Amino acid sequence: MQPVGIVLVSHSAELASGLSALLDQLGVQPGSVIAAGGTADGRIGTSYDAIAAAVKAADQGRGVVVLPDLGSSVITARAVLDDHAQADVVLVDAPFVEGAVAAAVTAACGADLAAVTTAAQEARHATKL
Repeated sequence: MQPVGIVLVSHSAELASGLSALLDQLGVQPGSVIAAGGTADGRIGTSYDAIAAAVKAADQGRGVVVLPDLGSSVITARAVLDDHAQADVVLVDAPFVEGAVAAAVTAACGADLAAVTTAAQEARHATKL
């Protein structure tokens, strides 16, 4: 069974790809987490086209959770999802790193879209100390 896909939207290509690499170390299924960071020409920022392509690539039939880092990444991701609306693609308000880890671990266990979304959102309340 394919897991729920996860798209990491960041202003920084390095931040998105680094988080994706961390999730790979946690044992996510290859291709289930897609990084969409930076602009097409390598600058800091977000790319509408990169986000749209990442959502398409992450969609393996069980839905997609889109996790933006902050600010305009939320606005750009929202524009993509508004223009290409799908009931099983969800923009999630969650902390970028903790939310991505919670979502990825939950998805890797075979959970559905609702459970993966909830796991990401609930990561906001995790304490570190």
